[in-house]
Amino acid sequence: VQLQASGGGLVQAGGSLRLSCATSGRTSSNYVMGWFRQAPGKEREFVATISWSGGRSLYADSVKGRFTISRDNAKNTVYLQMNNLKPEDTAVYYCAAKVYYRSDYYSSREDEYAYWGQGTQVTVSS
Repeated sequence: VQLQASGGGLVQAGGSLRLSCATSGRTSSNYVMGWFRQAPGKEREFVATISWSGGRSLYADSVKGRFTISRDNAKNTVYLQMNNLKPEDTAVYYCAAKVYYRSDYYSSREDEYAYWGQGTQVTVSS
């Protein structure tokens, strides 16, 4: 399974970006998808996750109400819409995938994800 993240960039505080993560490979399998981020000098942290069905999602408290995760299984792509961005959102954002049989499962645990994309840089200026 290969993951390709894109959509990062430089934006002013209060602005918006939409990240995309395209998957290829075992596209016939059920995938739990997650977004994580790593700021300079910090550990990687959970941002959002979505079930295969798209019906269940979970967010970190720091992004709740500002970020929205969604997916289009026909396009094998998951999205992270980020609104009202803050300087503290500056980080490299990674998408991750977990193959799992249940369509309603999601996970915020980094160690559950076997597949990772290369990361895309998001920089928010004040």
